[in-house]
Amino acid sequence: MSAFLSDLGRSFFGDIDPAEDNGYADPPPRKGFFTDTSVCIGCKACEVACKEWNLIPSDGLELTGMSYDNTQALGASTWRHVAFIEQEVPARSGAHAGAPSAPGASAAGTSAPVDLGMPAPTLPGDSPDAGEPTDFRWLMESDVCKHCTHAACVDVCPTGALMHTEFGTVVVQSDICNGCGYCVSACPYGVIERRSGPAGDPAVGIAQKCTLCYDRLTEGQTPACAKACPTESIQFGDLDELRERAAGRLDQLVEAGEPNAQLYGHDSNNGVGGTGAFFLLLDDPEVYGLPPDPVVTTRFVGTMWRQAALAAVTLLGGAVAAFAAGGGA
Repeated sequence: MSAFLSDLGRSFFGDIDPAEDNGYADPPPRKGFFTDTSVCIGCKACEVACKEWNLIPSDGLELTGMSYDNTQALGASTWRHVAFIEQEVPARSGAHAGAPSAPGASAAGTSAPVDLGMPAPTLPGDSPDAGEPTDFRWLMESDVCKHCTHAACVDVCPTGALMHTEFGTVVVQSDICNGCGYCVSACPYGVIERRSGPAGDPAVGIAQKCTLCYDRLTEGQTPACAKACPTESIQFGDLDELRERAAGRLDQLVEAGEPNAQLYGHDSNNGVGGTGAFFLLLDDPEVYGLPPDPVVTTRFVGTMWRQAALAAVTLLGGAVAAFAAGGGA
């Protein structure tokens, strides 16, 4: 209850500094991630570095049938998730038309097969009922907790285990978490999860998610995932500077012929007050499995309490009136 009462002094919407809003005096510049998906190569170095540094149990060792994505989504044991999206695009017309054929080449432009007396499977596109060829591209994105300005998980936590740090990031204090799960359903991105195993792990039953490597931040170090990223797809730094850098990169991509490129989570006036981890996407958020217009689930909590108080007063007034009428009779 004390944690909830302390929430009443915080803001539930608007452009604010979450550290100052949570009582930190003269906090350092807000830190965050800018993930440029246009240069992500899907190497999963961020996933591995995150697990190694934070001692997260292994997962995703089974084949999911979803391309190279063996972890599927963020969770208690997956604080970084590299999504692989195979997206069809219009076939490049004339890509092979008019190309010179080598001696012995078939009509399809490939070398004539040599009969080795072995079973020969039908190649893709060679069957009689094959449709028109299509091209595709890979969209890869390293997803992570968004570290919302207005974090619903922090708002609903009854013990104060979830909190904003002096860097504006959101962390879970495992020794205070009671495993109630309120944060799991409150998160508009579906990031948080309670760890279910392995047996003996001290965090089993406790809410877990990315901390933006808070222990490294306090020592002036870069988070493990950003440190390990070979293409600098994951960039770490002061949030204001990252937003300026992202705007410039967006202009470059649009000029280079990516009209659908867009920033996601950078706007401080969106439904969660902007996020500490934001992304440059090459298509709509839904393509990456991200909600297009997330809203902090506790945004209207003040209005809800006022309406509840009004209803209570109305009921009390009705009860008093009924009692008075009965006494007069």
